[in-house]
Amino acid sequence: MKAMILAAGRGERMRPLTDTTPKPLLTVGGKALIVWHIENLARAGFTELVINHAHLGEMIEAALGDGSQFGVRIAYSAEGEALETAGGIAKALPLLGDEPFLVVNGDIHTYYEFGKARDIAATMQADPNFLAYLVLTDNPPHHPNGDFALEDGVCKLEGAHKLTYTGIGIYRPESFAHIVPGSKAALGPLLKQWIGQGRVRGEHHRARWVDVGTPQRLAALDVALTKCSKRVCLRDEA
Repeated sequence: MKAMILAAGRGERMRPLTDTTPKPLLTVGGKALIVWHIENLARAGFTELVINHAHLGEMIEAALGDGSQFGVRIAYSAEGEALETAGGIAKALPLLGDEPFLVVNGDIHTYYEFGKARDIAATMQADPNFLAYLVLTDNPPHHPNGDFALEDGVCKLEGAHKLTYTGIGIYRPESFAHIVPGSKAALGPLLKQWIGQGRVRGEHHRARWVDVGTPQRLAALDVALTKCSKRVCLRDEA
């Protein structure tokens, strides 16, 4: 099973930091955001990764190389101009293969157990009606209304208690085959369509998750991770 890390965003809310550094290479706890993902994926047994990039993408390739320093193989999908999430996935399909794949936003920090993705993908393979699996979490202060509800493991557009999409999902490649490679396409409308059809399942991730979308949240995460490096921390503390 392959994993894709989305790293093509411009990071407008992170400016001026992202004027000279691509957002995935911003450092917290002594490591680039994207390196935390790569190491966690490698520990979970993922050896083949796909990373898309646009803004300052050459810096990402220079920093990560072929992935051998992390015990993985990295293939790059260069976009030139960012194609949005679904467009980026569609362009990378030739690198992702014919089986369900894991997608992780490059600008989050989490200790999600990525190893669970294999069993989920196997279930997805056996059920053609099962298009996507979303990891949802409690709504952070900056996104109080959430995105989707979750009822008995099935994602719903509405519900008594909506949760926030973490940026972690598992998808079938054929779900993006209709998108012309190289064209821009957002993921949100597709998710709403699939959820409305009852074809998306998910889970409530209750451990630590941070949307590193602003310099302030980046700084706060850096402080938390640096403190943890000086003592023994539980995974959901950092």
